[in-house]
Amino acid sequence: MPHTVTMKEAKDKMDKSVQALHQELGNLRTGRANPGLLDALELEVYGSKMKLNQLGTVTVPDSHTIAIDLWDKTQINTVEKALRTSPLDINPSNDGRVIRVPIPPLTEERRRDMVKLAGKFVEEAKVSVRNIRRHAIETIKALQKDGKVPEDNAHRLTDEIQKMTDKHIKDMDAAMKAKEEDIMEV
Repeated sequence: MPHTVTMKEAKDKMDKSVQALHQELGNLRTGRANPGLLDALELEVYGSKMKLNQLGTVTVPDSHTIAIDLWDKTQINTVEKALRTSPLDINPSNDGRVIRVPIPPLTEERRRDMVKLAGKFVEEAKVSVRNIRRHAIETIKALQKDGKVPEDNAHRLTDEIQKMTDKHIKDMDAAMKAKEEDIMEV
């Protein structure tokens, strides 16, 4: 049954697009401290790139601070410098044991920029899902042309793929709406 493989493959890829979008949106700054904000950062430590959570414990002691307790305290200055030069526009400090990253409240203009960026992520994810739909439909049409799928089954499968696409896009729109509310909340 080649068409069941096509349907499962399309669903898996669409699910992954939605998951990737949720991850991207989770990394956006909202004005509240969130350890996910630092997840995407890769730091040059020990001669290789490493994620921050591989170097220590990342916690949120209050709503406006992220604390990083490194396992190897000799790397504090290296990690602090990497955080300072990151594109996140943050200004960490350390007391010799823990790096503290204050998360300043966002200005109205910065909030609007964040919403635009979130919208860009959503649009890219939608394009990805639509490309998956197009590929799946082309595959079904090719199977129909080769006589492996009857015409009525091909129409039914095409409709299912469209419904699957609509559901995933609806999920993305809901994620965008929730993120926009989160970002614009003062």
